[in-house]
Amino acid sequence: MDIKRVSRRDGKTRDSREYFAKARSSITVRGNIETTSIRILVEPPPDEKFDEKTRNICWLYKQAQDLRDKGERVISTDEMTGIQALQRQYPDKPMKPGQPIKREFEYIRHGIQTLIASFDISSGTILHESIGQTRTELDFVTHMQQMIKANPQITKWHLVMDCLNIHQSESLVRWVASFERIPQVILGKKGQSGILESMATRAEFLNRPEHKVVFYYTPKHCSWLNQIEMWFSILMRKLLKRGSFLSQGDLAAKILDFIAYYNDKMAKPFKWTYKGKVLTV
Repeated sequence: MDIKRVSRRDGKTRDSREYFAKARSSITVRGNIETTSIRILVEPPPDEKFDEKTRNICWLYKQAQDLRDKGERVISTDEMTGIQALQRQYPDKPMKPGQPIKREFEYIRHGIQTLIASFDISSGTILHESIGQTRTELDFVTHMQQMIKANPQITKWHLVMDCLNIHQSESLVRWVASFERIPQVILGKKGQSGILESMATRAEFLNRPEHKVVFYYTPKHCSWLNQIEMWFSILMRKLLKRGSFLSQGDLAAKILDFIAYYNDKMAKPFKWTYKGKVLTV
């Protein structure tokens, strides 16, 4: 079956290639009945500001050390959710000559934890971390408040993150306005008017370069631009993948110990080579 034209709400038609990345058809025969099923994968609309966002973020990564010398800091922030506290049911069997270590595959669940981490681009260290059971807009705002309060020597913050809703929340806007000494009355009302009207208006306010705390959002479906994701992969490989945790508290303590060890022994800036050029297939 070939799909060439699709209808729109306004009555017009367009070539389906403008809307669909792929269209696959498969024929299933059941007895004497032949059925045709079509699976259509819809291609998400591109981010209209992809070029601008990627260039700004890549420029920050390149200038991170120079900005640090001026008292500013470039930070990559994100959340790692659903970290399971898994306890191996039986201890590992130690390594022997010619044999690798043997690890039990059965485990006991002790719940989950969420890590909010902020990665310093210029030094390659975790500047601040928060561990808890939830990932709410209040958790995120609290993380930002604690990080900035703990580092009063930093004159300006450049914060890179994805466009998750809690990264553009009403609570975050109100805190930034208070930090920048902007009257709350001009913020408007969420969902109705002013800066708080929509996520787009809130993101525009949080991205204003004249602020001391500036938020930079990665384009849609481009969380790979966020350097903290590379550090999360290190945490997964070095600790979480093979670890055994007796409780949620034990999991949180071992994550904090790993961060302290990483900052002291392993940390170094990532070498960022992508310059913001659009990648094509």
